[in-house]
Amino acid sequence: MRRKQLQLLALAGSLGLLIGALAFEHIGGLAPCALCIWQRWPHLVALIGAGALAVASPVFALIGAAGAATSGGIGIYHTGVERGWWDGPSACSAGGNLAGLTPEEALEQILAAPVVRCDEVPWEMLGLSMASWNVVASFAIAALWLASLRLRG
Repeated sequence: MRRKQLQLLALAGSLGLLIGALAFEHIGGLAPCALCIWQRWPHLVALIGAGALAVASPVFALIGAAGAATSGGIGIYHTGVERGWWDGPSACSAGGNLAGLTPEEALEQILAAPVVRCDEVPWEMLGLSMASWNVVASFAIAALWLASLRLRG
């Protein structure tokens, strides 16, 4: 396989993940949590790697690899939050302590809580959540970017 083919495959991977996430959201009605959104942004950065197709500089491929790997890292964090291995951001995870609050303060905290929580798995396939699948795909995409640096043309 040639360099440009691997880079096109990597670009298609990031674009596919973004389109898939948007399809789950807008067609499937599966609203994303905050960590789901965070995982999308690095794939947009990875798409900057398209410059590697036009310019022979390895910098663009490294940007693509870094973006995909960053999304994978956020996916690992999100998976850990979903599985209860560690606490997630208080803005989108369970656990708010209502002790010591007045009823008005407790109601305000409850109403301010996000509708979609980061510590719940709304969809899974083969025992892996969307965040976990993002980890697998993102690191594979990063590997494609890095492998493209070893090839010519």
